[in-house]
Amino acid sequence: MSSIPYSRYLIYPVPWYSFLIVVGAVSAIILACREERRRNFPKDTVIDLALWILPCGIIGARLYYVAFSWNQFSADLFSVFRVWEGGLAIYGGVIAGFVVLLIFSKKRNLSPLVLCDLIAPGLALAQCIGRWGNWFNQEAYGLPVTDQALCFFPFAVQIPSDGYTWHLATFFYESIWDLAVFLFLMLSRHRLLRKQGDVFFFYLFLYASGRMVIEELRMDSLYASSIRISQLLSILLCLGILIYYLFHCGKIASLSLLVRFLLLPFALSGSVLILADSFLGIFGSWSSAGRAAFLLSYALLMLTTLFVVFFREVKNADNKS
Repeated sequence: MSSIPYSRYLIYPVPWYSFLIVVGAVSAIILACREERRRNFPKDTVIDLALWILPCGIIGARLYYVAFSWNQFSADLFSVFRVWEGGLAIYGGVIAGFVVLLIFSKKRNLSPLVLCDLIAPGLALAQCIGRWGNWFNQEAYGLPVTDQALCFFPFAVQIPSDGYTWHLATFFYESIWDLAVFLFLMLSRHRLLRKQGDVFFFYLFLYASGRMVIEELRMDSLYASSIRISQLLSILLCLGILIYYLFHCGKIASLSLLVRFLLLPFALSGSVLILADSFLGIFGSWSSAGRAAFLLSYALLMLTTLFVVFFREVKNADNKS
């Protein structure tokens, strides 16, 4: 597959970016409607919620992006409204959507956590689909790739900068990660994720852990001073959810679970990898981009695997109490 899109437009003047966002949104609504019927929610609850969340979410995503890249828009204020050119930040959309959902649930006398559980899998799928809009817009790419052996799609993508140069295809990494999150939520929501909020909290943790890692590889992150703002939010989300589950079961002993199932194995396995590189030079011939992609992928795999184990242990401790 070519790493250069043949056109930014599906059919002029409809850009692929906008089309894929609509496809993602429709897919999320269809999935949520199925969950609505399965959970015996009042008919059309999802449609009514979507009519509020979708426009507010897009506005929130755009405002978030504009706020942290103001220099890009300050000279041409009308460019703020040209959403089809790119520039939507998912965290802004999620924050705005969550606020709307809280208001909606209060007016309809519905549980906000159950509503969040209902839409979370579809949201992950929508993000998976929408990320391909970045490919057509040639954005959301990562570090330069100089090793010719790694200059292939989907590991890397060509970006029009001083000719076409190869960069890590971070939009593709996140799309695949979002697909994995969606599949996990769909397969686990009946057995592992049973309490109100479990599906939504797992979505937040898994998405945030992936974003935290992948953001480190990107070259077009949004910054607040010298801090990658999306990476900071991801870290805070992961920590907040861990703390929630630690104290939700009401056991001080659960603190030892954090050490046993998260910190200790992660530290030991990371140390083994570093020692292997030191003595065997397993990364010696790799480019900096290739080394970074591998190490961060490894960190992401360890983090999410250990969180699942940790979650089950906390649930077991909660059930025994």
